[in-house]
Amino acid sequence: MRRRTPAAVVAGIVVSVVVAGCSGGDTADPVAEPVPTPAAGPVPAGLESFYSQSVQWGSCADFATDGPLPGRLECAYVTVPVDYDDPTGATAQIAISRRAASGDRIGSLLVNPGGPGASGLSLATTADGTDLADRFDVIGFDPRGVGASTPQIRCLTDAEFDADRADPKVDMSPAGIAHAEDVNADYAATCADRMGSDFLAHVGTREVVRDMDVIRAVLGDPQLTYLGFSYGTRLGTTYAETFPGNVRAMVLDGAIDPEQDPVEETVLQAAGFQQAFDDFAADCATTASCPLGADPGQAVARFRALVDPLIDRPAATTDPRGLGYQDAITGVQQALYSPQLWGALRSGLNALAQGRGDALLMLADQYQGRDDDGAYSNINDAFNAIRCVDDPPVTDRAVAAAGDEAYRRAAPFLDDGLGTGAAPLDACAFWPVAPTAEPHTVDASGLPRMVVVSTTQDPATPYQAGVDLAKQLGAALITYRGTQHTVALNGVSCVDDAVVAYLTDLTDPGADLTCS
Repeated sequence: MRRRTPAAVVAGIVVSVVVAGCSGGDTADPVAEPVPTPAAGPVPAGLESFYSQSVQWGSCADFATDGPLPGRLECAYVTVPVDYDDPTGATAQIAISRRAASGDRIGSLLVNPGGPGASGLSLATTADGTDLADRFDVIGFDPRGVGASTPQIRCLTDAEFDADRADPKVDMSPAGIAHAEDVNADYAATCADRMGSDFLAHVGTREVVRDMDVIRAVLGDPQLTYLGFSYGTRLGTTYAETFPGNVRAMVLDGAIDPEQDPVEETVLQAAGFQQAFDDFAADCATTASCPLGADPGQAVARFRALVDPLIDRPAATTDPRGLGYQDAITGVQQALYSPQLWGALRSGLNALAQGRGDALLMLADQYQGRDDDGAYSNINDAFNAIRCVDDPPVTDRAVAAAGDEAYRRAAPFLDDGLGTGAAPLDACAFWPVAPTAEPHTVDASGLPRMVVVSTTQDPATPYQAGVDLAKQLGAALITYRGTQHTVALNGVSCVDDAVVAYLTDLTDPGADLTCS
């Protein structure tokens, strides 16, 4: 998965969501006392029962939330305290999956796809076909509140989310801004009412890395071996800061720079998507039927001519929803994550030029976690809940306005031309609990050599963030020259060989390995 862009057009700064109620959300009851087993590695005081629980592996049939899981996987739950400062209080169940090692086993390799809010259970197959699958039990997991883990964060019904996506969210007049802030405040309040503020206060990265340490211990690993993508790099970095002595090896691909504030990060991400759009447009121009024309210099103008009319009138689709403006932008961004989707994007834009929106709506549904039956995963509610405690909110309207203007400048293809120099505060400004982290320089001593992988034209996690994170961690940097979001174990042998050798044998890839 990836570091997600918020749903609204310029909503890297402004997120608007409509809510009439959330489903479920009380913290889970404690499960039956597990049969104690010796914990691997150090055990924090007061948490002995969590660190010594046994894992009961079984079928994954009841764990699938984003479609069926591969039959070769096994699944289980690990019990953790909701609040680590109150280990005798409410508990949560963390869903984990396992692809058992087929050869001479080293230990477990914990993997995470990013998000935040993405299910990671299916990622346990990511090492198939490599030596990692022989040497490690590859372990996927759904972070607390996500996917099959319980309690599951839910703040929109399927119908409510469909309605939210149909709103263009482009009105930056005083009335439009006031409406957006009312909606955002209502969303925050309703989530607190349905999920409980106590649980929402404990769904962030701070808690997830402690869950990861429990998982490490109950799997019998004295130290953690980890591969994290996109937001998963933030999990890895925070784990390294929290448990530096518990790290065996760590690869972080598609880095989040902990020094960046949310506005800076979003504007840089917008610039990354603009670069990806420009690369797509240049490639498209070499084809006979490019919907953006043969001159890449005119691609932004031609793209805006295709999507701007959707603000007032959705394009026709076989699905009765139609293709609205917000979904068109989301579908395009989904396709810009990888050149493998450029053909689908070209076809979708050609269809839109003929008045049909089916292809772009399908891409938007993939991004938003909507299946063919109209049911959504909980990735969007989880994304909002996690980011609102992971980063300090923007509560100054002048900062929000400046961020909106910077976002439009950074990504002209995303600028609807309707900016007014003002912008609404997003849902995090009204969130019922305080953030648990803030931008900072990594502070972790005693770490082993780690590896950061960064792609030169990554649209979602710009290359420089990986460069900066590697410096902060004293990590080796692998540079991949390409236009896509993350690359490890994606068939690029130069990258994959170095990552596999490092994770299995702790072979340092060197200071400046560059692949293309």
